Amino acid sequence: MAVVSWKEICLLTGLVVGCYWNSLFCGFVFDDVSAILDNKDLRPTTPLQNLFLNDFWGTPMSEERSHKSYRPLTVLTFRLNYLFSKLSSSSYHLLNVVLHAVVCVLFLHFCRLLLDRSTSFVAALLFAVHPIHTEAVTGVVGRAELLSSIFLLAAFLAYTKSKGTDHSIVWTPIISTVFLVAVATLCKEQGITVIGICCIYEVFVAQGFTLPMLTHTLLQVLRGKDGFPYAVLQTLLKLIVLIISTLLLVIVRVQVIQSQLPVFTRFDNPAAISSTPTRQLTFNYLLPVNAWLLLNPSELCCDWTMGTIPLVETLLDPRNLVTVVFYGMLKPQISIFGLFICLIQIFSLFLLSFSHGFKLLSQRGGLKKMSWLLMGILLTTHAVKTFNRNWDWESEYTLFTSALKVNRNNAKLWNNVGHALENQNSYERALRYFLQATRVQPDDIGAHMNVGRTYKNLNRSREAEEAYIIAKSLMPQIIPGKKYATRVAPNHLNVYINLANLIRANDSRLEEADQLYRQAISMRPDFKQAYISRGELLLKMNKPSEAKDAYLRALELDHSNADLWYNLAIVNIEMKDPSEALKNFNRALDLNPQHKLALFNSALLMQESGEAKFRPEANRRFLTYVKEEPDDANGYFNLGMLAMDANENEEAEHWMREAIRLQPGFRSALFNLALLYSQSQRELDALPVLEELLRYHPEHVKGLILKGDILMNHRKDTRGAKACFERILNMDPSNVQAKHNLCVVYFEERELQRAEHCLVETLAMAPQEEYIRRHLAIVSNKMAAMSAAGQPIAPTEGVASEAGEGARKENNLRKSSPKESVSSQGHGQSKKLDAGQPDKRTKSKSTKEIKDIEKKRAAALKRLEEIERILSSD
Repeated sequence: MAVVSWKEICLLTGLVVGCYWNSLFCGFVFDDVSAILDNKDLRPTTPLQNLFLNDFWGTPMSEERSHKSYRPLTVLTFRLNYLFSKLSSSSYHLLNVVLHAVVCVLFLHFCRLLLDRSTSFVAALLFAVHPIHTEAVTGVVGRAELLSSIFLLAAFLAYTKSKGTDHSIVWTPIISTVFLVAVATLCKEQGITVIGICCIYEVFVAQGFTLPMLTHTLLQVLRGKDGFPYAVLQTLLKLIVLIISTLLLVIVRVQVIQSQLPVFTRFDNPAAISSTPTRQLTFNYLLPVNAWLLLNPSELCCDWTMGTIPLVETLLDPRNLVTVVFYGMLKPQISIFGLFICLIQIFSLFLLSFSHGFKLLSQRGGLKKMSWLLMGILLTTHAVKTFNRNWDWESEYTLFTSALKVNRNNAKLWNNVGHALENQNSYERALRYFLQATRVQPDDIGAHMNVGRTYKNLNRSREAEEAYIIAKSLMPQIIPGKKYATRVAPNHLNVYINLANLIRANDSRLEEADQLYRQAISMRPDFKQAYISRGELLLKMNKPSEAKDAYLRALELDHSNADLWYNLAIVNIEMKDPSEALKNFNRALDLNPQHKLALFNSALLMQESGEAKFRPEANRRFLTYVKEEPDDANGYFNLGMLAMDANENEEAEHWMREAIRLQPGFRSALFNLALLYSQSQRELDALPVLEELLRYHPEHVKGLILKGDILMNHRKDTRGAKACFERILNMDPSNVQAKHNLCVVYFEERELQRAEHCLVETLAMAPQEEYIRRHLAIVSNKMAAMSAAGQPIAPTEGVASEAGEGARKENNLRKSSPKESVSSQGHGQSKKLDAGQPDKRTKSKSTKEIKDIEKKRAAALKRLEEIERILSSD
């Protein structure tokens, strides 16, 4: 075997870089989204052993919805990419380009086994630039093919060294081959096919046997005229080792998928589920179709499923002639070995045959220059085509619209363009593509589901429901005793979930929605999403115990799902069991320490408990939350509330200011910042904050009360204070606190008769409040004493001044406003539940709230005693 020089390696590498450098500007498209963006196995928080328990897309192999594609070593390389660059697509594309260069060099080594030096290099150059490779190189998930090809070629090259110079067996290369085959198979399943290539190579190339020779030897042995030659026995021994190793790999593979095949629909591969002879005729026709793509890669498409290639259903179909011609053009001496090479790369046979033809032409003197010129043109055009094809993979929209230019009979392509537009919130345009998908493939359940979802996003509920009902009608009908999991694609069962999620917005149809969830569960008892959605619905129906049972059943199916533990914690809160809720929040965080909703709500639960021992951990969780969600003002607000609880006023002010900066007009943050200033004897600093609060929320009662208090006690502005209390009473005439405070203003202004009348009205509103009764008695007695002494009851200049002095003290007659808290709206449901649902928070008062109320009552009684003493002394 000729050695590959460094010059050849550099030329191949440079050519690869020249063709594929623009792929670094492409994003994650098509299957990259599921394999990279949505795959939790890439995250460092996921245990490494999960890579060997889950499929290529991160779904546990034990689940029936798993694709059963077991490629843990490929996923490991994705994880390494994530470790160094998170989700920056450039690094993923860069590694793919490097791997393609390695494949090209190994392919050159392989070609040297069959062709001379120059011809093999031409084959490798064609391999490097051929446009058909863009899917494997520019598509990130194509790394599975790249890695598998590297180890497959390495395994074959290792096996070629298993024959010693004395024709003995060299076992080290054979052991290396078996190991490399196992590695190739863990990168992509097709890697195991190299064993067949090695077997064919051993018999027909290494040993030089032909079919007639083997037939003659076998007949001689069967007739007893002769035994097996030593060379044949050696070959048989090597083949037995290869076959046994293959069987072991197959057994392990079957155990990994737990003897279950993935569930595919008739849309994924129509020919595979067709009857004889349609299946055989179509599969054979696909060979010349792919051969034509190798010869003329001008119309490449990223997806060839569904109706892309109509089925060849009869022998009279004229396309069968193309199949016959294709087989007729294959030379026997190339076809046996070359068809196996096709398993390495789909066009290896083409490259070898083409390069061999080039060799013949170049050896003819008159055609030598012409052949090299044509080869240069071919390499240039292929390189340019590859470079331009890379731009099609820039985004999902560009990829699928380019595919539609080639094939307009594939409903999946219309759907995928719709998805790309949907991700851009261009729902009207997306709807047109989804509707076209239903016209191209009227029985495509997924297309009708897409139409329904888009109508829902456009707030056209009636049309959405109609679309979902059409999709539901296309589902298999109930057959007693039939196992539906083998007949229905898991994603199609989502039609029940989507329809139920739509109609449950109408409170009168909750039972109907529940029936749909139960129907989905009856068709597939391991349908986890149905339990999750049903649990949320049961919460809405005020059935927390049943909701808890639904989530527990889902946890039996997926115990390591952080979202499920989070949802169960929400149920615990509904059931007024905060301690159990905190435990389940913690379980969610054990599985996913960055689970944002669990971080926020568990910290909120700790804060609401009022226990000082929880404050450090609650503070840590809120800090982690704001690191994950730096633009969410709620996180900063709750950090401020924790600091206020701990009397850390400067820190509290900082967090409240940050919350207001992120969300101008943040009601709770503005009020509590003003309250913080008031409690810190910075009442005048509180006034601008209250002004801002009331500009955004002019009906904020607590803000008006606090503003009135400051105006009366610190600005001596009884008129402004009176305006605040009167505004409250205009909005809510039954507000006892505002009414009582207005009475105090009248007293401060020495309008005793008006104050007395006001207190009488206030007492009628709250006859159970003893302090109002006492204050009324004090004012009445004061008026009686002044009348007896002949003093005027109407206010005078001197009396008004005296009242102004007592205003600061008499303000203590009112109960101070409690701190205002904010619920975690928008943070109460897992992403598995419907978006936009508010937190399911318990309505009972927390221990902290009860303690606050007791403190305020005690302070109020003390202030009442003080004001009564002041009034009596006057």
